[in-house]
Amino acid sequence: MSENVYNRIAVLRAERGISRRQLADALGVHYQTIGYLERGEYSPSLYLALRIAEFFEVAVEVLFSTAPFPRIGDEGRTQVS
Repeated sequence: MSENVYNRIAVLRAERGISRRQLADALGVHYQTIGYLERGEYSPSLYLALRIAEFFEVAVEVLFSTAPFPRIGDEGRTQVS
């Protein structure tokens, strides 16, 4: 069983026009931490995950998952045989 934590931080940052540095400053972490999180090289503490969700005003499940998120555009798409 993999212990990867997948996230949509980069997607939400892009949608809202927020830089890694701006998000890091708002959270009180180093901007490189945001990059590590986005690339899946670092799993956040529960506290940090909740703070990120609070920053974006979304449920933590919108941002983080133990399974990969569907690619944008694949959601709601059905496979045709």
